[in-house]
Amino acid sequence: MKVVFLGTPDFAVPSLQGLVTDGHEVALVITQPDRPAGRGQRHRPSPIKKFASQSGLPLFQPQDVNAAESLAAIKEAGPDVIVVAAFGQKLGRAILELPPHGCINVHASLLPRWRGAAPIQRAIMAGDEITGVTIMLMDEGWDTGDIICQREVPIEPDETGGSLHDKLAKEGAELLLEALTAIASGKAVPKPQNHQEAVTAPKLSREEQVINWSAPAVVIERLVRALAPWPGAQTCHRGRPLKIWAASLHPCPQANPGEISSIEDEGFVVSCGEGGLLITGVQPANKERMSGRDYINGYQLQVGEILGREGS
Repeated sequence: MKVVFLGTPDFAVPSLQGLVTDGHEVALVITQPDRPAGRGQRHRPSPIKKFASQSGLPLFQPQDVNAAESLAAIKEAGPDVIVVAAFGQKLGRAILELPPHGCINVHASLLPRWRGAAPIQRAIMAGDEITGVTIMLMDEGWDTGDIICQREVPIEPDETGGSLHDKLAKEGAELLLEALTAIASGKAVPKPQNHQEAVTAPKLSREEQVINWSAPAVVIERLVRALAPWPGAQTCHRGRPLKIWAASLHPCPQANPGEISSIEDEGFVVSCGEGGLLITGVQPANKERMSGRDYINGYQLQVGEILGREGS
């Protein structure tokens, strides 16, 4: 099929790569403009731009995908179908109605659960044991369109946001090709979502990234996993920011939330609202990541110190 592809981050790359490998004609790739990133705030291309450039695919980077210039570029490409994977802009009706087979989206959850920008992190934070990918026929809402097909993916007990992201990107790319085959043969039968069962997955706020040590240990442990490798669960130690990258549930005597209750071989145990966490991976401000043991040795940690107070 002749495809116009819209995508931006790493999640979208396997889908675009799959289209090329499977022999679909990618007539145009649309991605977000280069954005400033890193300490130097240098403009950097998106992962999709990098792949498209390396593959010799036609590339377009509009500020507004719904602008007249963008619509003209898509019309000129003449797609049978538009494929969207984590693009980052909402498509207007003019684009949605343009291709004969519509616009389809690769979404990283089992819709209608986790509609929105952060379905991977939200699934881990909620303690879900199963998530998956959905190929959806897009409408004017956010992840509200009819479902073409879905595939379940288990969430492992030690799953991180990064590992689940990679699994779902791979599964989504495979399912996309199955969906396109069904669409081309006329066998696809999109089914409406049950909107009463919808759960939203908004982008995580800065406040949500900060550990509340008064929460149960199991909730904090999920947060740490969900935010690894980006952006990282945040706390504070001795008045300085500290990211927690790795933690596991650990027996802990009752103590104040955030208090270091013991020093172990692998790291240090912090008391939570319920239970405790063994912290085994951290990153102090402006430093490289390090093990919990290296942090203990380098900063001479003491039992009784408190995490989470900016003045502590």
